[in-house]
Amino acid sequence: MSTNFWQKLKTSGRPILALAPMAGFTDSAFRQICKKYGADVLYSEMVSATALFYNRKNRATNATWELLKFNHKLEKYYVVQLFGANPEHFAVASRLISEKIKPDGIDINFGCPVPKVCKQGAGCGLMKDLKKSRAVIEAVLANTDLPVSIKIRAGSSEVDALKFLKNIADLPVAAVMIHGRTLNQGFVGAADWSLVKKASQYFKGVIIANGGINDLSSARRALKLSRADGLGLARGILGRPWLFKEIKNGKVINLKTKQIFKIALDHAAREQKLKGKPGLIELRKHLVWYVAGLEGAAKLRERLVKVSSLKEIKDILR
Repeated sequence: MSTNFWQKLKTSGRPILALAPMAGFTDSAFRQICKKYGADVLYSEMVSATALFYNRKNRATNATWELLKFNHKLEKYYVVQLFGANPEHFAVASRLISEKIKPDGIDINFGCPVPKVCKQGAGCGLMKDLKKSRAVIEAVLANTDLPVSIKIRAGSSEVDALKFLKNIADLPVAAVMIHGRTLNQGFVGAADWSLVKKASQYFKGVIIANGGINDLSSARRALKLSRADGLGLARGILGRPWLFKEIKNGKVINLKTKQIFKIALDHAAREQKLKGKPGLIELRKHLVWYVAGLEGAAKLRERLVKVSSLKEIKDILR
């Protein structure tokens, strides 16, 4: 068994701060930026176990394999998150990732609320099926020596987080990230931190609280009420990766516009190096977040959603 980095981080005595997985956002360039500003754990975008199963011999030209690439030096600790519904697919994908990608851990998604994912029996659609969920976790555990973690929601249909965790209490899962909202809530409404607090009754690994953490105040509240070992930051980190640093230092950071632009340009330069022009086009959505709330944001957004070169970005942010 590889070193359980989750326990190593827990023994530090500080809350573990993780960049939660976000499809279309948490690519290598953004992970590097978040690591620079204090993230302890970095999740990949959601990766389809089924896509890896059917494209296991075409790694060089397959887009799914591209999502898995990471920088060993700049992205510690890196966790690949898999989604799907077939235990056999998870078994093959876990084995391939462990042998070819060599991340620090593998995570299983039981919390995605997107309808097209749930209809496949994946994400929250898988969470509500206790028998199959357990089979998927067992398949991953049997095919990797990396620490295995899971991401769930407060509830999906008739299955809440506590019932889910009780069903797998005997399995050696290293960590669980619990989004404090139910499937029906999606990304709206208050997170149930009292439920996250109760999770320790059924789960002895590391517990990470997630959902609606957008600033230092909400981070402190989540930690206090959930008694979790750490936090998973998602939408609240978009356009302000220094939130990790704020939470670690316990102090709000008020950056000047020029300082924010400098971070955005650093992000853009990394994106261009990794993906070229396509990466900069993908970056547009990040750039919009960086300028949110700034003076003249509307005009900046109008120009930034059309950029396709690093020079254009530099010219606009000057």
